[in-house]
Amino acid sequence: MSPITAQLILKPKREKSVLNRHPWLFSGAIGRVDGEPQPGDLVQVLASNGRFLATGYFNPHSQIRVRLLSWDVDEQIDEDFWHGRLQQANRHRQRLKLEPATTAYRLVNAEADGLPGLIVDKYDDFLVIQSLTAGVEAHKEIILAALNEIWQPKGIMERSDADVRAKEGLPKISRVASGESPPETLVIQENGIQFGVNLLHGHKSGFYLDQRENRTAVTHPHHVANKTMLNVFAYTGGFGLYAIANGAAQVTHVDSSYDALVLAEQNVGRNGWKRPQDEYLAGDAFDILRHYRDTDQTFDMIVLDPPKFAHSQRDIERACRGYKDLNWLALRLLPPGGLLATFSCSGLISTELFQKVLFGAAVDARRQVQVIQTLTQGPDHPVLLTFPESAYLKGFLCRVW
Repeated sequence: MSPITAQLILKPKREKSVLNRHPWLFSGAIGRVDGEPQPGDLVQVLASNGRFLATGYFNPHSQIRVRLLSWDVDEQIDEDFWHGRLQQANRHRQRLKLEPATTAYRLVNAEADGLPGLIVDKYDDFLVIQSLTAGVEAHKEIILAALNEIWQPKGIMERSDADVRAKEGLPKISRVASGESPPETLVIQENGIQFGVNLLHGHKSGFYLDQRENRTAVTHPHHVANKTMLNVFAYTGGFGLYAIANGAAQVTHVDSSYDALVLAEQNVGRNGWKRPQDEYLAGDAFDILRHYRDTDQTFDMIVLDPPKFAHSQRDIERACRGYKDLNWLALRLLPPGGLLATFSCSGLISTELFQKVLFGAAVDARRQVQVIQTLTQGPDHPVLLTFPESAYLKGFLCRVW
């Protein structure tokens, strides 16, 4: 059992977020610290009158000073705690009945599963973990042992290489944490479509698992059959492969990474499709879209799935300009009746703000735009009501005229 090393006493009238069970406690709410906790140590959070509020893990290097784990004074944060939370997440995923058609999905979604800073993804017989906080780092060996006991994978990869670790005072790590190393290209299935993924060097944990339901919705046959698609920020094929499976006449994949596009083309062949008509363009998405605008190129459907544009509050204005320019360019390339599927994975950009940005792009492009479906992350990426920040992925499927 990990001992409680300190007590954090809040300033007067600063306990509301803790009482509302938001799992983050910022440094500005803390009045004093009784004890000398180290990064990752367990601490108790007390109201200004000394009343117990919650237990969490501490990090003096982060503005999020405590990540809260439990609001029960009697709950011990020990091996049984970690094992129980992981088992609960496992039960929730089993109820989704994703397999056998889908063999890659999220098992643990950090705060939304009551485990702040821990992400676990399943890729066939392998697991990929991301340790994003000092608290998870301090308990990582316990967590790895529980993962092996519950899921019995062939191997566990650690992809703790996200930029957010720097804010926690942690180095980036990418390694085989347990068991076998996966093949350089591991083949997974998503809704029966085969994708090759690189678990040690691919984006995120290897694949964009959160877009699974959106790939299905956007590429329904009545949207894509016998149509042309421009798949921007295509990575290893994603939306484009779903469109091919549903009868798209031609798909153009655009990404900044040549290696990702090579894997995308291999994924097309891996599914038995011969597609000489498709294109794979490596380059800057904005430049390519401008070229299409200047040459009067059009597409029946465009998918925009860019990386995160806003990493902090100071990035929001610049990010909104980027999203607006991107969507403005795309709207210029669609004929009347064309479809635009546009996304933001920036947690700091709300759905309402993203819709306002899209509205601005539509006005400037002088196009009428109908939202025909609002899109979000899949059910294996749940949203915790007390932690609205867990609703990070938002998108709109739009008809343009």
